[in-house]
This record gives sequence, structure tokens and C-alpha cells, in this order.
Amino acid sequence: MFYAAGSSVFFAVVFREKLWYNHCIMKETITINEQKPEAVLILAVDTGAYDAEQSVEELKELIRTAGGETKAVLIQRLPKPNPVSFIGAVKLAEAELYCHNLEIDLAVCDDELTPTQQRLLEAALKVRVIDRTVLILDIFAARAKSGEGKLQVELAQLKYMLPRLRGEGEALSRLGGGIGTRGPGETKLESDRRHIRRRIHALETQLEALSLRRQRRRDRRLKDGVTTVALVGYTNAGKSTLLNCLTNAGVLAENKLFATLDPTSRAIRLPDGREVMLIDTVGFISRLPHFLVEAFASTLEEATAADLLLLLCDAADPACEEKLDIAKQVLSELGAGEKPVVTVYNKCDLTHAFLSPIRSDEVRISALNGVGIDRLLSAIAENLPEPTLRMLVLLPYSEAGLAAKLHEYAAVHREEYTESGVYMDVTVDRRHAGPLAAYIVRGESPRKS
Repeated sequence: MFYAAGSSVFFAVVFREKLWYNHCIMKETITINEQKPEAVLILAVDTGAYDAEQSVEELKELIRTAGGETKAVLIQRLPKPNPVSFIGAVKLAEAELYCHNLEIDLAVCDDELTPTQQRLLEAALKVRVIDRTVLILDIFAARAKSGEGKLQVELAQLKYMLPRLRGEGEALSRLGGGIGTRGPGETKLESDRRHIRRRIHALETQLEALSLRRQRRRDRRLKDGVTTVALVGYTNAGKSTLLNCLTNAGVLAENKLFATLDPTSRAIRLPDGREVMLIDTVGFISRLPHFLVEAFASTLEEATAADLLLLLCDAADPACEEKLDIAKQVLSELGAGEKPVVTVYNKCDLTHAFLSPIRSDEVRISALNGVGIDRLLSAIAENLPEPTLRMLVLLPYSEAGLAAKLHEYAAVHREEYTESGVYMDVTVDRRHAGPLAAYIVRGESPRKS
């Protein structure tokens, strides 16, 4: 009887504990599923160097893309950000009230913060504080899918983190302190910096190898006579939507900033019968930190190597022309400023601005609805550089270097060594044909293969 009663008590306790466990798990699951977006407070300083209100609107979109919700915005006009607290004392007190009354989870500053500014803001506001750069890096980390994209994001994050490392309390004490281990040693801060620098070097080495592999693919396309067209422009201009419209690529296309981060290539056929390679690239954004551009240099190289650039902009955006100028400036910094460009005004269905283009290098389309695509394809064909040339050249042996270069950037159909020099039957892009003009020969070489 005692054993049976004890068993009943035991099983009752187990059953009750199991119900409580299931209740906790269910509660936790409901909490996760019903998790609300983080409430965000934006802090900005209007120095007059750029349109602060437009920048804040862009920051709101970045926050929405990252999964947050902007609850309040504080903009203060100052000659420059406060070196200690980013904003002035009065605005800081106002920000504290916002954080308390609106239950703010995160404060985002529309500029790059110093470690001192970040520490003081977090202490005053009692919430996490990040800047515009960290927000962009967070979006990049969530969007990167390929191995190269993830390496680029990690490199950018480490380059941002390195100058911001600081030691606290015991973390600054010398390693290995005590009897028998005294000496200059190494601080924890120095050790962290050394490890990060080592990791940065390793990432740069890996990305350099990937860049060389990408370069070899470009060289192969050049030798095979493949013409490339790069989709470039401000983020969320509709590049991925256009790529899907033209090629059925199935690339993720959302009404969010940096919806796609990794480049995608697809072939399309033009009205004149030519086939070109269309390459999607990462979008641009204003005031992008230099180290971030460097980290994604290998991805942006696709724009510098393309034969033609399709520069997309959102025609429905009031700041369309300003963003076009920003994109052109970035292209110029990348060394692609002299490339032939077709300016594509996308999303014209939102403005009903399907007007006839004033120039042959301007097109108005709706990539979502497929309107204006025929005109776009014709514009691509009209603005592409002239086709490649096939020529027979006789290079003297003193020009062995030029013969070697032809193997790199031209398609060599036949090569013969004679007493007079090297006969080469090549197909070469017109931009590389200049140095060969003096060596062009007529007819066939003496010995046919």
C-alpha cells in the first residue's frame, strides 16, 4: 500500500512537472513567434554637409530592412557632432525621455560614432547604441549567402572593430603576471588587436585568391568574346527585379535596401542577335565608409570590367537625381567613370512617367510590369562598344611581350613561328587593337595549319 501510494504521489509530481515544462516551452514559443520589432530612436546631427532629412529617411529604410521600427527621430543642427556625446546636452535629455516613455530598445546615430560617444550615450540612455555603419554591416551579415560575401562582411566588421577595441579593469593587466613571470608581457587589449589583425590578414588573403579566380573568369569571357553588361545603381533601385525580368534568374527581389548582396550573372540575347552576359551587383548608398568599399572591392570589380553599365535609379524617388550623382561618384572612385552608360529610370509605373527618352542612352521602364523592356534591349545594343575584330598579325620576336598579352586578353585561333616573327590569327576587342595596327598583314601566312 505504501509503495502504491508513493508511486501515485511520484507520478502525480512528475505529471505536474511535465505540465509545467510544456507550459514554459509553449510560452517561450509564443514569445518567439510573437516577438515584436525593436523600437528604435534615431539621433542625427545636421551640419549642413548633406541633406539631413533625406539621410534620416534612408536610415529609416535601413532600420526597417534590419527588422526594427522607428519610434522617434531627433535632429539637432550643429556645426559638427559633439565630440563627447554626439548631440548637445538638451537634446540628450530629450532623448532620455523618449527612451523611457516609448520603451526604446535601440538608438541609432546617423553618423559614425567614436567609442567615447557610444559609451556616454549608452550610459545616459540606458539602451544599446549603434551607428549607421554598424546597421549597414548588420544588414550585410544577414544578406550574405555566398562564401565570398560572408568573408567580405567579416572583414568589414573586423576593420570597423579594430580601432574601437578598449580594455576595462582587469582586462588591461599584464598577462602572465606574478612571481617568475614578470616582464613586459602583453595586455589583453594588445592580444585582442593582434588576433584581429591576424584574422584580417587571413581574410584579405582569401579574398585576394577569390578575386584572382574572378579575374580569370573575366579573362576567359574576354578570350571567348563574351560581352558583359553590369547592373549598377543605388540600393533598392530594382536591379534584381530587372535581372529577373530579363532572364528569369529567380534572384531575391524585395522592397528593402540591400535585398541582394552577392553578384549574379545570366545571359540575355539582344534584338540584333548578339548574346551578352548581364551581371547584378551590390547597390550603392550615400556616405558609405571607405573601409566598407575596400572590403567589397572584389564584388564591385565586375562593374569596372564590364563593357557597358546599366545605371538604374528609382524614378518615383524624389531624390532620384541626387542618388544618380552619388552612384556616378562611386563608379568614378572605382575607376569605372569612363565606361559607356545607359541610364535606366525604373519604377515609372508609380509615377506614370513613361515619356520618350530625350537621349539614346536614357530609358524609362517598369521592371516589375515589364513595360519598356524592348526599348531597353535596343538601347543596350545601340550603346555597346563596337564588336571585336579578327585580324592576322606578324609580330617580330622583339615584341614577345605583346604576343604573350594576346594570349591573356584575345582569342588566339592560330599561331605560327617563322623566320620573320610570329604569325597570329586573333579575335581582339577594339580597345586592345591599337598596339597591333602596325603589325597587321594581308592574306594568309606562308604555312597554313
